[in-house]
This record gives sequence, C-alpha cells and structure tokens, in this order.
Amino acid sequence: MTDAATVRRADRGDVDRIVPLFGAYREFYRQEADPERERAFLKARMEWGECAIFVAESAGEIVGFTLLYPLFTSISLGPTWVLNDLYVQPEARHHGVGRLLLERARAFGKETAAHYLTLETAKENPAQRLYEAAGWKKDEAFLHYELLL
Repeated sequence: MTDAATVRRADRGDVDRIVPLFGAYREFYRQEADPERERAFLKARMEWGECAIFVAESAGEIVGFTLLYPLFTSISLGPTWVLNDLYVQPEARHHGVGRLLLERARAFGKETAAHYLTLETAKENPAQRLYEAAGWKKDEAFLHYELLL
C-alpha cells in the first residue's frame, strides 16, 4: 500500500466491497466466513439505519472499515456509540489506516452529540496498542458480563 488512505462513510453500494473484509474480521474472532449471510446482515443494518460504517480506501480499494452501533446511556441521559468492529487488511496495517478510522469514529461521535464511544476486544488482540495510542482508556471500574442465548 503506497497511497495515503482516505476515510468516508459507506453506503449500500459499498456492501459487496466490504464483505470480504467483514468475513476476515469474523474469522479473526473464530467465526466461519459466510459471505451471503454477511452481505444480508450488513445490508439490513444499513437499510434500517441501525449502524454507521466507515471505510478506508487506498488506490480505489477498501482496505479497512469500522462499524458502529447506536446505544443510549441512562446514567448520562444521552446517545453513545459502540465501536463494534474495526478491521484493516494485513498489507495496509502500520500505515495509519486504523488510526484514521478511529479518528473518523471519534469525529462522528462528536457530530452526533454522543456522550462517549465504547468498544471491547479480545485480550490477545494486538490492536489494543492502537486504541490506547489513540486515547482510548481501558475500563478498570466496571466488569463485563454476558448471557449467551
């Protein structure tokens, strides 16, 4: 990757170009890629206005994306965003693409008057260094629980 990347909000026409990266992202989290289901999932989220997706492009190719979902905080009485997914193609890593996507997510949060952005990641994910370098703080005050259904 030699060209500088640019970041923009994705639209429905980008879904087919995002699917291969989305599948690779899911494989990182030990899920089997399923392009048809992934495509349908992304299209539905976009059509129903349930997410914001930003893509990083270099030389006309999508090399990374981040996907945010809206939430609300009862404590702060306002909107928040979950940065649920961030993925950069291996050959585009260490070129500032991830940082650009995080900066765009931050700007989007401010544009939408969100109280904060939140994310969670696997303990072994090396992107933790990127998050911390971009100003994200590890939550030491709250525990995360989940109930699998």
